[in-house]
Amino acid sequence: MDLFKESENIVTFKVDNHDLNLEEFLVTKDLSGRLFRKLYKEKNIYVNGKTRRKGLKLEKGDIVSILMENEEENTMPEKMDIDIVYEDFDLLILNKQPNVVVHPTKSHQENTLSNGISYYFKEKGIQKKIRFVNRLDMNTTGILIVAKNPFAHQQMALQFESNMVEKKYQAIVKGSVEKEEDYIDLPIGREEEKSIKKTITDNGQDALTKYSVIERYSNGSLLDVQIFTGRSHQIRVHLNHIGHPIIGDTLYSEESSYINRQALHSYYLKIKHPRTKEDIEFIAPLPEDMKGLINHLKNK
Repeated sequence: MDLFKESENIVTFKVDNHDLNLEEFLVTKDLSGRLFRKLYKEKNIYVNGKTRRKGLKLEKGDIVSILMENEEENTMPEKMDIDIVYEDFDLLILNKQPNVVVHPTKSHQENTLSNGISYYFKEKGIQKKIRFVNRLDMNTTGILIVAKNPFAHQQMALQFESNMVEKKYQAIVKGSVEKEEDYIDLPIGREEEKSIKKTITDNGQDALTKYSVIERYSNGSLLDVQIFTGRSHQIRVHLNHIGHPIIGDTLYSEESSYINRQALHSYYLKIKHPRTKEDIEFIAPLPEDMKGLINHLKNK
């Protein structure tokens, strides 16, 4: 195996600063202490193709490689149509469809997105675990990021934790929203200790949402929504709080005769690629059920 050449299992870094040791150098590449210790213990960190001690002083021009071994995914494979937006060594970007559960649970072992990805990995000979980076509710559609190795997962998680990811949604809400755009800066917490429902509360977590109106209808509005924090149910809670709940959201509003879920779609994500650090953008078109709801509102 050529440890100087990047591949599905090998990430390489060229040293341009000779004042750092091996561990310090990888810290500058945002490798977490936990992942460093795991790779080091498994002897999967190399300098110029050889395993070396972590305190080794690096020289300018050295090539540092980390090896991520093949893995076994234990989720039951199930043939399924999955909408792939983008794929490379590190990432699998999906456009999640409506009413699809992402993870298997005790009561829901089949027909999850994980089952479909497991089948796809096996079909393509991808020997990696499934690592979801971001979350979408079962009834929310749009862009989901799957990391195909622990390095990519750790790098992407860091971006989400640091609010470095640009996240935009489209939502169809009740009523004609008056302001062209506005920010909602209100903390969100659990309504009751064991409830899944969230609410605006002084002792909640900070949450910042921006919305702008794309179109207004007689009894609804299509909004472009950007979130700067990643609180659970953030958009649903914030829009409900200003008197414009998402149509079809049965938890915060009521059922709709024209869509069988909340009309919320994650259409845009901008991230830094975990390996190259270059900006990349992903766009998922509005799903058919939300297009149908818009047509109904336009003709009402």
